[in-house]
Amino acid sequence: MTAKQILKKAKGVAMGFVHLRFKKYVIVLILGVVIVGFLGDNSVVAHLSNKQRIGELKAEIAHHLALTRNNQEQIEKMQTDPKAVEKVGRERYFMKMDDEDVFVLSDDQQVAESVLEDESVE
Repeated sequence: MTAKQILKKAKGVAMGFVHLRFKKYVIVLILGVVIVGFLGDNSVVAHLSNKQRIGELKAEIAHHLALTRNNQEQIEKMQTDPKAVEKVGRERYFMKMDDEDVFVLSDDQQVAESVLEDESVE
């Protein structure tokens, strides 16, 4: 065997060893990425779904804050204006004065039936 053949054989063994060690690191790296990225409670997928849920909840909070603001305005109006109380009583609860008649015009059959039942009880 010549020196060139020995060096070539040593180089092949060394490259095989390097490739083997390199493959181990690649496999460990791939497994780590899979575990962190897709498995467990702290995975990237869970993180993204949590961010989406947070966005939905923030939208829901904004909706409920708007409703609360609207209700607070109605409460303040009803506390200061007696006509506002009368308007709510007439529109929502079909209340009336003693000397007047109320005609409910509605496409909803259940609302009309409940009003008729209330009048028959009186």
